[in-house]
Amino acid sequence: MTQVAGVGIGGKRRWLILALGLAAQTASCSFLYGIPFLVPSMQRAEGLTLAEAGTVVAAPSLGLLFTLILWGAAADRYGERLVMAIGLGASGLLLVYAATGDHSLGLLFGVFLLAGASTASVNAASGRAVLGWFGPAERGFAMGIRQTAQPLGVGVAAFGLPPIADRWGFQASLLLPAVAAVVVALLVAWLLVDPPRPAAASGTGEKPPSPYRKPALWRVHGASALLVVPQFTVSAFTPVYLVTTQHWTAASAGVFVGGVQLLGALGRLASGYWSDRVGSRLRPMRQLAISSAAVMLLVALGDAAWPWLVLLALVLAAVITVSDNGLGFTASAEMAGLAWAGRAMGTQNTGQNIAAALTPPLLGLVIGDSRYALAFCVAAVFPVLAIALVPVKDEKSPSG
Repeated sequence: MTQVAGVGIGGKRRWLILALGLAAQTASCSFLYGIPFLVPSMQRAEGLTLAEAGTVVAAPSLGLLFTLILWGAAADRYGERLVMAIGLGASGLLLVYAATGDHSLGLLFGVFLLAGASTASVNAASGRAVLGWFGPAERGFAMGIRQTAQPLGVGVAAFGLPPIADRWGFQASLLLPAVAAVVVALLVAWLLVDPPRPAAASGTGEKPPSPYRKPALWRVHGASALLVVPQFTVSAFTPVYLVTTQHWTAASAGVFVGGVQLLGALGRLASGYWSDRVGSRLRPMRQLAISSAAVMLLVALGDAAWPWLVLLALVLAAVITVSDNGLGFTASAEMAGLAWAGRAMGTQNTGQNIAAALTPPLLGLVIGDSRYALAFCVAAVFPVLAIALVPVKDEKSPSG
């Protein structure tokens, strides 16, 4: 593993940079994962079919996929502060535009597409900032804190967007993620400090060779994408499963999902701390892959035989299947080295987002009307494949 030096800038200041990265990622996620909460109000206000509303909702994620690697390369070249401030600020301004005036469906799709493409700047750049300012012994935990941005962003969207949309319309509700993005972008431009660039630190202008010449980094990306499948199986199908099979109300299912989101965030912190203590990202990642496969089979067994067991298994699955995210992200950056970290994290996120987008529709075909146990068994196959793919033998200690 190519070592990435953790350069200290003072205890409090580096935690401020982590807080800025977390805030930027949370603001981004409140938009990316918050738009689906607006589907009912969009349909009422614009007379859209579910398919039309779904197309608009998919636009931000599509824009994200197109630009993750490009923004990562820009962060490698120009620095984290500039990339995060420009991308997040542009996303916020685009959402302000979407929130004002009358827009056609096509124009709204285009604005959301560009906003998603802009906010993708945060993914690699915020991770790269954490990577540069935290040493190997605490980097896993710090990155785990940053990874809690997704459930935090979902929580902000869930609690904030629907009430605003119900009272003032879905366009007005877009001002919540818009203002958050603009405010955080200004704070990033003011307070964030880029870590030293590798060439400046070494006193040479030579660019390190590409880490993609060897298969280890590709294997980390592949294993991480495979491990996304059980994660999105749980997040996408738990609400509908509880309503249709367990006969819960939609409100109760929402509370359950919200609660396990919080537990999942704690799981990300615990796995990051674990990786710091054992001096490895990939050994815990492989062990979590084993646990992920086992817990998905437990969910399937509960659905097929014991309804009481399936609820406990779903809680465990919601925690275990998200706990590896930060490990793969951190390992990718450490293996790539600081000069290539932005591109590596952008590539890592691209593969994960593709897997996340494909999981619900493909497993939905497996489920059909009620074949949930079969779908959970299919989802268990993917972490089994990841177990063999994680390149544990190619990993060196993050500290050396």
